[in-house]
Amino acid sequence: MTTLINEVPLEGRPRERLKVFGAKALADHELLAILLRTGTNKTHVLKVAMEFLQHFENINELKFASLDEMQKVKGIGPTKAIEIKAAVELGIRIAQSAIPKFGQITSTRSAGEWLLHEMRDLQQEHLVVLFLNTKNEIIQKRTIFIGSVNSSVAHPREIFKEAVKYPTARLILAHNHPSGDTDPSQADLIFTKRMIACGDLMGIEVLDHIIVGEFSFISLREKSRLFEMSE
Repeated sequence: MTTLINEVPLEGRPRERLKVFGAKALADHELLAILLRTGTNKTHVLKVAMEFLQHFENINELKFASLDEMQKVKGIGPTKAIEIKAAVELGIRIAQSAIPKFGQITSTRSAGEWLLHEMRDLQQEHLVVLFLNTKNEIIQKRTIFIGSVNSSVAHPREIFKEAVKYPTARLILAHNHPSGDTDPSQADLIFTKRMIACGDLMGIEVLDHIIVGEFSFISLREKSRLFEMSE
């Protein structure tokens, strides 16, 4: 009978270990075993994965291995060889791809004007975050949620959970006031203060919080003392 990955004790299963500890905690053969899923009648899938990797001098050789070469390892048939080849090629393409950039923030005005264009016609309040790298290039833009900033969903953890997915050095918060009035509410100020404090702990600088109206915007960095207190 084919040896399945779920026959391994729970604490030793690569899938479960990945869920708990993350992909970086897994050895090369464990990652490969997840792809293979099954071993042979006599050989456990983890052992097949180890034997497969031992067939090559180093893991970098997988980039050049042919389907025929992969199938020389017992337990690797045409289907598994194709799946490994596809996974390797996808990894190569990811490594070669550049992080997309959506422009560079050169000033509060440039950020505000860009956000005004993006958000002024929204009929509901949106909380948007711009994630910046060390050169202040926008590497990601995310709408975190739709609703009032005094809602319980406007929590720093949701924003910083997104921030750590990217090489984020700084971020800019923005939300719109569908009424057109750009004056910050008390909730806006409290939320901004919490974000600045959390950013200080995380090592990710909160550059600004911009409030967008129908025809104009304001920068809380320029209009309040919140950012001065964190410097």
